Amino acid sequence: MITTVVVLYVAKKSKTVQFQDFDKSIPFKIFPLPLLYVGNHVTGLASTKKLSLPMFTVLRKFTILMTMILEVYVLRKTFPKRLVYSVVAIVFGAMVAASSDLAFDVEAYTFILLNDAFTATNSVYMKKKLGTEGLGKYGVLFYNSMIIVIPTLLASAFTGDLHKAVTFEDWVQATFIVCFLMSCVMGFVLMYSIVLCSYYNSALTTAVVGAIKNVAVAYIGIFVGGDYLFSWTNFIGLSICMSGGLVYSYFTFKSKALGDNSERTRELKIRITEESTERVCPS
Repeated sequence: MITTVVVLYVAKKSKTVQFQDFDKSIPFKIFPLPLLYVGNHVTGLASTKKLSLPMFTVLRKFTILMTMILEVYVLRKTFPKRLVYSVVAIVFGAMVAASSDLAFDVEAYTFILLNDAFTATNSVYMKKKLGTEGLGKYGVLFYNSMIIVIPTLLASAFTGDLHKAVTFEDWVQATFIVCFLMSCVMGFVLMYSIVLCSYYNSALTTAVVGAIKNVAVAYIGIFVGGDYLFSWTNFIGLSICMSGGLVYSYFTFKSKALGDNSERTRELKIRITEESTERVCPS
């Protein structure tokens, strides 16, 4: 969060980016993004700790269904049937995989479903806030981090996590410090990428495109980590889930490409018509 604030503040001062200066209207414009942001991270860390990587990846797919439902009711969007069917396939695969989870844990499932809800709500409201006058993608990133950084530090101090971080032994190691700072910078890059994806696409597409990355995470997690209990039902459900995500991505980018081509064709026809009119009726 601090990295995001510092990078965007410097960029604003150097006039590289532009967004609204802070005033009393900002908290109302940005709300409830900061709360959703913290809820997303807390439940995400808790569920990651308690679940194997493949199961974490599979159960995160319910975010996609929740995002679609929220986009329909909050943003008043409609989706083609082929995209709806691919989302149904993703959720069906997740349910098949979860039905044979030999390491079932009620607390872990509660955290992951809460994480899905926070992620979906955060994505939809981020898309909505990106259209708010004066904020834009840089303003959303900057004020979301700035508003929540102090409460997060206070919460960390209250739980004892801040004390553990401060007394961590490797702060004197140059290698650790470099890796830690790189992690902070890459966290900013990740958040900026998510906001940028939501800015140019729908919140649902942002959620589903993550399925491509999750293909590698899920299948590697079967062999790495040592906490995955293999069963054919689980593996088949995992594969159905991943296939649905890839099909959604294919249809989305195909329709986007067709839309771009039709727009170019329309512009070309208009240009040809204008040129023909000029030849017939020269000024």
